[in-house]
Amino acid sequence: MVTTFRRCDRILLYDISWQQFEALLQDLGDHRAARLAYDRGTLEIMTPLPEHEYYKEVLSEATKEIADVLERDYESYGSTTWRRQIQEAGLEPDNCFYFQNEFKVRGKLSFDLDRDPPPDLSLEIDLTSKSLNRLPIYARLGVPELWCYDDGQITIYHLRQEAYVEAANSLVFPQLPIRELPQLIEEYRQQGRRALRQAIRAWAQTHLQN
Repeated sequence: MVTTFRRCDRILLYDISWQQFEALLQDLGDHRAARLAYDRGTLEIMTPLPEHEYYKEVLSEATKEIADVLERDYESYGSTTWRRQIQEAGLEPDNCFYFQNEFKVRGKLSFDLDRDPPPDLSLEIDLTSKSLNRLPIYARLGVPELWCYDDGQITIYHLRQEAYVEAANSLVFPQLPIRELPQLIEEYRQQGRRALRQAIRAWAQTHLQN
């Protein structure tokens, strides 16, 4: 029997088979607001709120601006559905990027995690407010690094021996204090997106010169 648990903008479904999860993805299609996460029979369907989407966008833009300053090639795949049936794990991140493995996926339009590497970096917004713990899902998908924004702070996680450990620095941008980004975002939030992007570029350049 399927039961549900509702909390604001999310629904939890229990006893969902992998086949049901795949069928739901197909029925919902790619053009939808709702986002899904699946963990060994438990399915969360979440509809993001404006605050969530704002921080998702600005952190994504910050990542791209920093990559440009550092002259790093990257690919960004947004909220692509990543899944591995053998691990009974599937989710749609707030955004995801290839850096270290960019050359392996450049221009790719479809993926199979049994053959292709997972994203090198994924972004998650308001992780603790989500009903389903995403860290074990990400671990079984093999994503090496997560940035989790929650309550004005970024927590960086590195995958170590099939579990995540909190880290001080990013694997993708080890030369930058990434945990300073939320403060910078708040300082420029009322000045508009273009001013914020310029501030992030200047911040990155300043740290590179030190």
